[in-house]
Amino acid sequence: MSDKTVFRIVMVVSIFVFIAVVILNKKILPVPEIIPDFVYKLPKLNAMINGTCTLLLLLSLYMIKQKNIAVHRKLNILAFILSSLFLVSYITYHWMAQETTYPVDAPARSVYFMILISHIILAALVLPLILLSFYYGLKSQSEGGVEYIKKHRKLTRWSYPIWLYVTITGVVVYVMISPYYTH
Repeated sequence: MSDKTVFRIVMVVSIFVFIAVVILNKKILPVPEIIPDFVYKLPKLNAMINGTCTLLLLLSLYMIKQKNIAVHRKLNILAFILSSLFLVSYITYHWMAQETTYPVDAPARSVYFMILISHIILAALVLPLILLSFYYGLKSQSEGGVEYIKKHRKLTRWSYPIWLYVTITGVVVYVMISPYYTH
């Protein structure tokens, strides 16, 4: 598969995920009449997944600085799998559960929205960067490895800090909104 084809697939997947999140957050699709109890546990699960991804990403950075590429790769793959699980959980929750709003009179409301908005925008932007970073990292072990390592390093200078920020702010957003859940 050519790099151009992979790039197109990454863009299609990223756009599809973005549209799916928007549609589900807008409650366009019908919501089941009876919401399963597990749905109300998903925000806490999402925060735990984000926290775990934060730790995995920090360990991954440490491992690559130690030149331990094998462990670096395994940590990133695990973070990617957990982030994918997070996405499924996030979509499920926002499809089925009633939206929780931050109280108008809460003193930290502006801080909450500043963090939330930056989190949402960067989460949407980072997906194609992560996917391409993974592609280049995995391709670096095949033909043209040096070229792909250079592309991987260049791209991860952007994708890594954004992904790390998104995982950290995901936990912060949960901690700030969780007292206002009605379930």
